[in-house]
Order: sequence, then C-alpha cells, then structure tokens
Amino acid sequence: MQTEKIILGIDPGTTIMGFGLISVKGNKIEMISMHELILKKYPNHETKLKYIFERTLSLIDEFHPDEVALEAPFFGKNVQSMLKLGRAQGVAMAASLYRDVPITEYSPKKIKMAITGNGNASKEQVAGMLKHLLNLKEFPTKYLDASDGLAVAVCHHFNSATISLDKSYTGWDSFLKQNPDRLK
Repeated sequence: MQTEKIILGIDPGTTIMGFGLISVKGNKIEMISMHELILKKYPNHETKLKYIFERTLSLIDEFHPDEVALEAPFFGKNVQSMLKLGRAQGVAMAASLYRDVPITEYSPKKIKMAITGNGNASKEQVAGMLKHLLNLKEFPTKYLDASDGLAVAVCHHFNSATISLDKSYTGWDSFLKQNPDRLK
C-alpha cells in the first residue's frame, strides 16, 4: 500500500506570499491547493511578518504536511529588500519548525530548472509546465506567486532522492548545527 506524502511549498515575500500544496503517492503528484497571502494592505513590516507566521501555522494545522519546502532568498542589489525577504522566509521557517515539520530550501534557479529544465525560465513558463506536470485542465495564471509556491513543492518532490544537496532541517538543533554562523 502506498503512503501519501504532503508537501507545502512556500514562496515567501513581503508583498505577496505564494504557497502550494501537493499530495504524492508513489510517482503520482496531485495539487491539493495553491493560493496567495496578499500582504500589501498591511501597514508595516512587523504586521506582515505576523501574518506570514500565522498563515504558515494555519496551513500546517489544516493540511498536516510531512515536509515544507521554501524558496531561498536570491541575492539582489537592494540590501533592504533582501533583509525583508530574508525575514519573511525566516518567519515561515520558524512556523514550520515550531510545528516540528522538516524544512528544505531551494534556490530560485534550482526550482525553475527542476520544473522547466531552464534555470532562467519566466514565471509564465513555470506555470505552464506545472499545468502540464499536474494534468490540470485550468491553471489560474493571474496567481503567479501561488504557482511559484506550488513549483517549490514540486521541485522538492523531484529532488527528494538527492535531498542532501540542499539544506534540510528537522528542528532548531539541526538548523543551528548546519548554520553556526547565524548563532550570535
């Protein structure tokens, strides 16, 4: 009998957090849900972080994922944007670890490569390939941040056999052992 594994993929952001959930039974992947948390309307960064934490906890409590995969921050020229994005990712990581759900990070290029075979693919190309991979009749292309979150989950499934190539954490102790430079 095949066991089901549920993976929550998160594309963290401070204006929009995209997320997608998949169910995996053997080699069969099915989309459970995908959506976006719109954060633009909140007055300050701290409030946005609170909602990211709460939404991540609510997704974990509702769907009981076995693993969480996150898109790692990319390196840009705007340091303030990178700091905010890193905080958003950290809050999603903290919520997952708070519920004892293992987390794994993937770079944007690795996610695009896993889904499309092209590390420089556009959001639209990723969405189109997800539609094909998941055998979806319709795919809401207006939710490109949600499809990015879904792509993270699918990437994680595709890379689960080679998981040691990326950082994977089973709790705070594991995270701190693999990231001693983050402990001050």
